[in-house]
Amino acid sequence: MADVAYIPGGVGRERRPLVGYVMVTAAALLFALNGTVSKVVLSSGLSSVELTQVRAAGAFVGFALALALVSRASLRVRPRDLIFLAAFGVAGVAMVQWLYFVSIERLPIGIALLIEYLAPILIALWAWAVLKQHVRRRIWAALVLALAGLSLVVEVWSGITLDGLGVVAALACAVAYAVYVLMAEHAVVNRDPASVLCYGFLFAALFWAIVQPVWKFPSGLLDDDVSLLGRLERFESPFWLLLLFVVVVGTMLTFLLVTAALRHVSATRVAIIAMLEPVAAGLVAYAWLGESFGGLQLLGGATVLAGIVLAQTARDRTPTP
Repeated sequence: MADVAYIPGGVGRERRPLVGYVMVTAAALLFALNGTVSKVVLSSGLSSVELTQVRAAGAFVGFALALALVSRASLRVRPRDLIFLAAFGVAGVAMVQWLYFVSIERLPIGIALLIEYLAPILIALWAWAVLKQHVRRRIWAALVLALAGLSLVVEVWSGITLDGLGVVAALACAVAYAVYVLMAEHAVVNRDPASVLCYGFLFAALFWAIVQPVWKFPSGLLDDDVSLLGRLERFESPFWLLLLFVVVVGTMLTFLLVTAALRHVSATRVAIIAMLEPVAAGLVAYAWLGESFGGLQLLGGATVLAGIVLAQTARDRTPTP
């Protein structure tokens, strides 16, 4: 992969694993909350493509304005780096969001997330087979344990008939998520995480502007008040406020936390810790939407946590460059 522009303070930055773990954990919890908010938005008339378009364009504008005010120098980019950043924006940022929405529209959200969280295995396989990094046996055991726990959380034995296109979208999302994490890990070595995301969302927004012209966006929805569904059905919220939450909290803050964590923790471990999301999403769906969350699902959540703890006890023999 092409090098990215040098930003002073990038190379040689001190790695603080605890900070990275806290960042990814916070991101997983916010992603879980954002999943339910996004479900409310999608149920109110916005399509998966349109919601992805809003996230990409809104996040780009937000990051660009923030960096212009705080760190204008970090927006500098060499022309040869634009190819890498464009690939990151389309293959990683754009695809992982859109495929996630397609999969949860066609599959139960737990099943979709279980399939999508094959990504940590893909990342570990890439690190072992392509990057020739040492992946300890304890990491593989942690992956198996976490996936087993997720299976309990989503109750895969319940006889759900799976939608074929939904399964394909979820599998493709797992690949896109792995691509995103690996490319972001490479990019943040020498570039500020916020600027990486700024350009990533720029190219994602341009991609979706071609696929779905801006003038076709149903702007009339912005003035509507929509029900919050589930246990909060009697309450309503302005539609624009829900979109603002999805953009600022569910996109800018969450993606920034994950990307910044890659400066302190390897891609494999970031992906494993992110497996907290389906467990947290189940709890949020139970508390907000009234979806079931029984004893076996609690056991599954504990198993996922055990897998994450096991992964963190496996120290790397060689540091990530």
